[in-house]
Amino acid sequence: MGIDNQPGYMKWLPPATTATIARCEFFGRTMKNGFISGKHRSPKKGFSVEFAEHRQYVPGDDLRNLDWKVLARKDRLYIRQYEEETNLRATILLDCSGSMAYAGESAAMFAGRRLSKFDYARYLAAGLSYMLAGQQDAVGLVLFDSRIRQYLPAKSQASQVRRILEFMDSAKCGGDTAPAPVFDEIAERIPSRGLVVIISDLFDPDTDALLKALHHFNYRKHEIVVLHTMAEEELHFNFDGHMHFSDLESDARLMLDAKAIRAGYLEQVNMFLKKIGDGVRKMNADYVPINTKTPFENVLTEYLSRRRSGG
Repeated sequence: MGIDNQPGYMKWLPPATTATIARCEFFGRTMKNGFISGKHRSPKKGFSVEFAEHRQYVPGDDLRNLDWKVLARKDRLYIRQYEEETNLRATILLDCSGSMAYAGESAAMFAGRRLSKFDYARYLAAGLSYMLAGQQDAVGLVLFDSRIRQYLPAKSQASQVRRILEFMDSAKCGGDTAPAPVFDEIAERIPSRGLVVIISDLFDPDTDALLKALHHFNYRKHEIVVLHTMAEEELHFNFDGHMHFSDLESDARLMLDAKAIRAGYLEQVNMFLKKIGDGVRKMNADYVPINTKTPFENVLTEYLSRRRSGG
């Protein structure tokens, strides 16, 4: 199939990205659970012959692994788990709240247009999904705003990247921002420990609740990577004069003197960034601040290179 005849969802995985990602690798740092033999060698519960334990069924589990004897005896759904060394199990959490629709005048250009934070995040998610799948790792996707919009459980099937791209391509920004309760729910729904990649501007009315929710992933023994995605204008407020400011998550619209509020705004933003960054690092998690004026391929390669070198 020629490039001109490719499905629309393939735009999130341009040839330049696949060429760049092909030279990169992602190695998990903690124990991983999955069901395909991969490069992340550690004891896990997979699907070999040695039974390990039961755990309660969660939506997305393969029904073929239900223990029907337990169902008949207790009238409850349980999954049988087995011991095996296996691959990384990654879930990408992609913020599609209204605030992610912001692009700004300084955002990176791609395919002739300025990228919104959401489009930028979709390119990041597509590149990571492609790389992980190429390593035979299981990868899944969650689209969220103040609630879960789509949940695609992690799988290592050959068709999984296509499904992730289709989900992202059909998604629209909208809804209020409230990631904390979503993170709590997802931490319980992901069936086994693995990698959780969060791509979001992390706007939450309660930063303490947000950090507590991130700790929930830590408590469940997931490895956390936070790709904190914000626009140049949000980070540095390079506006001047009297301007209209619109809330992308409501109908609110204000006329403000940008110069008069700049100092106060930057103080609040810098406090927010420091609190999030310090809180994430205390969990021994990766915190990657991103400015969408930087090309997304550069962000991916620099982060993966730094991670590989132990930085």
